[in-house]
Amino acid sequence: MIVWLNGAFGAGKTTTVRELQQLIPGSHVFDPEQIGSLLRDRLLPPEPLVGLTDYQDLVSWRRLVPDALTALRAQVGEDAPLLVPMALHRQDYRDEIFGTLASRRIDVHHVVLHLDETVLRERIDADATEADARAWRLRHLDAYTTALPWLRRDAALVDTAELTPRQAAERVLAVVRAGTARVPIVQDPVATGDTVAAAVLLFDEADRVLLVDPVYKPGWEFPGGVVETGESPSAAAVREAAEELGLTLRAEDLRLLVTDWEPRRGPRSGGLRLVFDAGVLAATEQAGLTLPTAELRAWRFVAPADFDTHLAPNKAARLRAALAARAAGTVAYLEAGRRC
Repeated sequence: MIVWLNGAFGAGKTTTVRELQQLIPGSHVFDPEQIGSLLRDRLLPPEPLVGLTDYQDLVSWRRLVPDALTALRAQVGEDAPLLVPMALHRQDYRDEIFGTLASRRIDVHHVVLHLDETVLRERIDADATEADARAWRLRHLDAYTTALPWLRRDAALVDTAELTPRQAAERVLAVVRAGTARVPIVQDPVATGDTVAAAVLLFDEADRVLLVDPVYKPGWEFPGGVVETGESPSAAAVREAAEELGLTLRAEDLRLLVTDWEPRRGPRSGGLRLVFDAGVLAATEQAGLTLPTAELRAWRFVAPADFDTHLAPNKAARLRAALAARAAGTVAYLEAGRRC
């Protein structure tokens, strides 16, 4: 398992994880900051670093961290707990890293060492570190404050205001043993070859499109998923609507809008993506929607003006093509989101 200690910069993650290592025999500490330093100082050319203020914004960092954790786990043994003291304040980055680990069936226990802002500022000001380091921590307090609502929902919070590092480590160990810090995230392996996937478009009375927010990868998605062996795409769309939304659809009521060939992007496979029109959801149906918490965080109806803020460019292009086909009563064929 992995115990990820989150929190504001200056909250005491490093000192707490040292104590935690003593409390958990056979555990190992992995600091993802070392990956950032390696990328910045040794591996990357100057261009990606221009204007960079946080190495977490590097795609390479977000991919190398779960890879390094996976490799370290293979080296020291799968039963050896890995302790990670790392501030992670962007939920989409959390989804990307934790989702990759989950796809490899590695459990993550997410714990936030929390301090109220007043106490945290006092601790940072009293720290004996260099002035530049103290100023850097203070500048990043707003990011932690902004992240706190989703961190409260996602992690077990340990208030360390009145605790020594040893006491904080004992409290962390208690919540890990109790299982209350374990991240409930679907552990489906990432496909290694091209796949066929089917999605449904559902609309409200204002013709906005329903999108869902996965917990295992960044960005929003259409409801849907991979077509299983021996399953038709329309049957897969019906099954996924039931599994993801608790919604009962009929294959004969679906209308194909788009077939899009998607090239492989990063670690995820490509393949054919079929989008079906599933019609308008009545208010009573909307009220009855239910989500699998280990897979989806939320759903919402999204207007065209907001497609680009919710969807990756290729998916936004696919959605616009689907809406155009719906309006015209036709079916569109795309490759990489573009008409051929």
